[in-house]
Amino acid sequence: MSGILDTALAARASAATEALAASLRSILVSVRSRAGGGSGTAWGRDGLIVTNHHVVPSDEAEVRLADDRVLRASVVRRAPDADLAALRVDAVLADVAVPRAEPHLRVGELVFAMGNPWAEQGVITHGIVTGRGPATLENALPLSDAIQADVRLAPGNSGGPLADAAGRVVGINSMIAGGMGIAVPVATVERFLAGKEDAGFLGIAARPVPLPEAIAASYATPDGLGLMITDVVPGSPASDAGLIPGDVLLRIGEEAGGLPAIARRLRHLRAGSPLRIELLRGQHVHEMLAAPVARD
Repeated sequence: MSGILDTALAARASAATEALAASLRSILVSVRSRAGGGSGTAWGRDGLIVTNHHVVPSDEAEVRLADDRVLRASVVRRAPDADLAALRVDAVLADVAVPRAEPHLRVGELVFAMGNPWAEQGVITHGIVTGRGPATLENALPLSDAIQADVRLAPGNSGGPLADAAGRVVGINSMIAGGMGIAVPVATVERFLAGKEDAGFLGIAARPVPLPEAIAASYATPDGLGLMITDVVPGSPASDAGLIPGDVLLRIGEEAGGLPAIARRLRHLRAGSPLRIELLRGQHVHEMLAAPVARD
């Protein structure tokens, strides 16, 4: 009798997973830009699509919808420090994401990632939420808030939905970091779409680096990390302030806390609000002032 029940339960679980996969495929979009291929998530019936900033570094892209229509898309908003971009296509989208209310996502909860890895369309994988908090993205600024899950992501998954067992979207998949899948939480996505993210532009690219022991102790960094500038956009506020590649950011404003605090400030820049920046250049600490501007 138990064998019959086990078979019936397995059949129901399989049917539920198939239905979930079909639901997520209906909101999945393929995105092609000069950076290569990736994924996107249909967000608004008026043609709004959410993806990652690193998937669409230029202002235009080509998208393939779930119904196989291929359309030109324009970037209408981006937040590089949150790794988000919003696209618009001239079409009505029949199926769009159903966001899940935050902050109810729990560690240990089952989640499903949908995307187009290695040019395969509509691949689904699953895992559990392993953590929530700061995460460092490869070749990008760290996210001050990210969903970490042991889902299998690969090139092409970026921009696709991360969903709960009911098919509600809880985040936008970004990439792998430290062996874990990293996704931008849906609350961050909604703030971004409401115009509350990336209001100011500084003009740097950076990556975390270990600090000298004495500097780390002096700045009370919990992780011993600073943020080294790898590129400065010509004519940007960072360039005007005198920041150069190789500078290591130690503190922005008055808030201590090391890398998480720096990441938090960079994600919530405000145009016209000057920033006091302390940085390590060579063996000396310098203080500079930079004023982010509104990004076109």
